[in-house]
Amino acid sequence: MGMSVDNIRGFSLAVSSSIFIGTSFIIKKKGLLNSGATGTRAGSGGYSYLCEPMWWAGMLTMIIGEIANFAAYTFAPAILVTPLGALSIIFSAVLAHFILEEKLHIFGVLGCVLCVVGSVSIVLHAPQERTIESVKQVWSLATAPGFIVYTCLVVLLVVVLILLVPRYGTSHLVVYIGICSLMGSLTVMCVKAVGIALKLSFEGMNQFKYFQTWIFTVTLIFCCLLQINYLNKALDTFNTAVISPVYYVMFTTFTILASMIMFKDWDLQNGSQIATELCGFVTILAGTFLLHKTKDMGNSASTTEVTEPPVCESPNHQNEPSNP
Repeated sequence: MGMSVDNIRGFSLAVSSSIFIGTSFIIKKKGLLNSGATGTRAGSGGYSYLCEPMWWAGMLTMIIGEIANFAAYTFAPAILVTPLGALSIIFSAVLAHFILEEKLHIFGVLGCVLCVVGSVSIVLHAPQERTIESVKQVWSLATAPGFIVYTCLVVLLVVVLILLVPRYGTSHLVVYIGICSLMGSLTVMCVKAVGIALKLSFEGMNQFKYFQTWIFTVTLIFCCLLQINYLNKALDTFNTAVISPVYYVMFTTFTILASMIMFKDWDLQNGSQIATELCGFVTILAGTFLLHKTKDMGNSASTTEVTEPPVCESPNHQNEPSNP
């Protein structure tokens, strides 16, 4: 069975989106490095990157990628488009290897593969979303008790993580990426609402006369600005090849969770689908663990061979690489 014309268009847009988004990580990192050489680094609270053309080029590349991704959903079903987002991890890691010389340890590569496999497994077996026909319908779903509780928990966790930034931000990747991923799950829900509003408005049914549309729009802008701010801090502080897969995994997980709560997708699932999703989550956890444990090994002397695992040894007379 061949793909329909619309599915081919959606597939092409989704792949091009991944290329743009994966590339944008590298361009923005180069811009942050350039601005950090002359001003206060983003990881230290500086905003000198706003005067750096390279950073803006990265932002433009990411915007183009996000627009392509948004357009892909108008042609092809989410079950086809969403898994292809994992390709951005591959492009980002390959470019980081050659351009930024940020090398992943072999177990980091395995962790990256596990993250992609687990995420794709979850997305491929996620239930179909219900059809939404108006902004008011989205509003009724967003104000249901279950999603209100989820939103409150997300806001609480984000506030706690922001308070932890001064102490743990530079040493724990999960702080910055957690903020971006949690807010990202709310951003996607707002994107769906605003997208529906635009689609219906273009069809002649103006949705911007309703206050609900403007609440979704303002929330979307706020969430995006917060994500951009903390993603910049993460990019300036940690290895790009590790940020990309961890961000993808956490973002995908929270987005699927938010979608299941808001649209009550679990009503349409059978036992095998749920079991497959649980296996996907376990795979993701294994991959994320490997990435965290090996994130600093790739840039340590790559010529050093691993022979035996150290057992609580004192580093008194160990030979260490003298490369600067």
